[in-house]
Amino acid sequence: MTYRSDIEIARDAQKKPIQEIGQRLGIPADSLLPYGHDKAKISQAFIDSVQDRPNGKLILVTAINPTPAGEGKTTTTVGLGDGLNRIGKNAAICIREASLGPCFGMKGGAAGGGLAQVVPMEEMNLHFTGDFHAITSAHNLLSAMIDNHIYWGNALEIDERRVVWRRVLDMNDRALRDTVTALGGVANGFPRQTGFDITVASEVMAILCLARNLGDLQQRLGDIIVAYTRDRAPIHARDIKADGAMTVLLKDAMQPNLVQTLENNPAFVHGGPFANIAHGCNSVTATATALKLADYVVTEAGFGADLGAEKFMNIKCRKAGLAPDAVVIVATVRAMKMNGGVAKADLGTEDVGAVRDGCPNLGRHIANVKQFGVPVVVAINHFVTDTPAEVAEVQAYVAEQGAEAIECRHWAEGSAGAEALARHVADLADSGTAQFAPLYPDEMPLFEKMETVAKRIYHADEVLADQKIRDQLNQWEAAGYGHLPVCMAKTQYSFSTDPTLRGAPTGHGVPVREVRLSAGAGFVVVICGEIMTMPGLPRVPSAEAIMLNDAGQIEGLF
Repeated sequence: MTYRSDIEIARDAQKKPIQEIGQRLGIPADSLLPYGHDKAKISQAFIDSVQDRPNGKLILVTAINPTPAGEGKTTTTVGLGDGLNRIGKNAAICIREASLGPCFGMKGGAAGGGLAQVVPMEEMNLHFTGDFHAITSAHNLLSAMIDNHIYWGNALEIDERRVVWRRVLDMNDRALRDTVTALGGVANGFPRQTGFDITVASEVMAILCLARNLGDLQQRLGDIIVAYTRDRAPIHARDIKADGAMTVLLKDAMQPNLVQTLENNPAFVHGGPFANIAHGCNSVTATATALKLADYVVTEAGFGADLGAEKFMNIKCRKAGLAPDAVVIVATVRAMKMNGGVAKADLGTEDVGAVRDGCPNLGRHIANVKQFGVPVVVAINHFVTDTPAEVAEVQAYVAEQGAEAIECRHWAEGSAGAEALARHVADLADSGTAQFAPLYPDEMPLFEKMETVAKRIYHADEVLADQKIRDQLNQWEAAGYGHLPVCMAKTQYSFSTDPTLRGAPTGHGVPVREVRLSAGAGFVVVICGEIMTMPGLPRVPSAEAIMLNDAGQIEGLF
């Protein structure tokens, strides 16, 4: 078989006009706002018109902790959606948009892979419909208006030392993590220390992904706390009078994007918060709309289930009133071997013992997801180096955990390779056995919420936070924010905060470096260990290999 790269496969896709994809879901052509021939936004008027319809079944795809061996969570999401359509179900998928940071860094794009992709792949990974740029602009407009307010007399008496709103950029750039602005004299304003986060960590991104409509969006934007006065009174975005203009910038970005898979099945692609530093799910409006139009909706949450799935359950579902009917955990034989101590260079050699040694990471994720009351199936994303004995070892281990593991070949075979998984997932979702509940109640104190996630999901012994952090949490509770869920920002590579600690570690502590109140989004961000909200580029960034060929086509994206 001749190997073709993801971008070569995507380039050969036989795409249908986006109006035909919309018709599959009953979306009339005049309710689509086309961006070219193969992508469109869905109008808010149409979204409003379908709100009284019953919901379809919601299926979450998550994964084990990522390893350099690769897992293929988005690929499995796309393959499962195609597989459900193949067996005669009316199914749609909902995934996040791609950030330029990992596209030019080291992780690559977010459109799936092989014969299980969303297209147009190049546009999805590069600018798409401009949503991220709109979010970046809205965020930085607020930054500019804060500094402008201070420059022109500071009528709100903002304490310049207590401006908590940073700037953002959709690019990995470690040099911007800590900066000083307004140098150069009086005409440039008042110098202060600040910094940049990546756009996917912006509270504006989180707000867009949790808001239900433009009215809700503006209310949440206005609720953003940007600074404090000298007597610690909060200053909100609406006090700066920025919420209206920010909403205008986000008006089009708020509408979900509709595209298609390689097999011409509908795909909603909207929003893109990372799961290691944000809440890791596509937008509520995209998921909620898809549930009104399809009988089965397959969505994903970022990184491993300890991050994305936990936040999907405890933040997104809690806030949006959603309840998943089934969860798919993606694993690979290669990743099991790597968790079992095998070096990446040796993964092609059969090692059933290492597979068994690495399976506890998968077992931990299965047990964690079951805590939310949702049935689980494991998808073994097939690689050509997998042997029958290794696959059987994973299946036997998963059976011991009270679940089933199904080998899937959607990367190489498209929907045909996911048919068995699709049938099992449909049966699980239709069984009515899900009894979803978040892990903790709203009324639990913030620190206890942090402890609950750390102990029940990470299997840590304790949360390590100094008195300053505990006092800050107490102040927020006194101000009426104690009911908010917590958004744990930590490394994706381990259950612990040590990215080198693979498997299923116990007995570790979770050190908390900082807490941030996202009052508009409606959660408290808890920054753990050495995690950064502005990543850096690796030694050899993917950008070095991205270029145009002689035919004007993009090369190097994956």
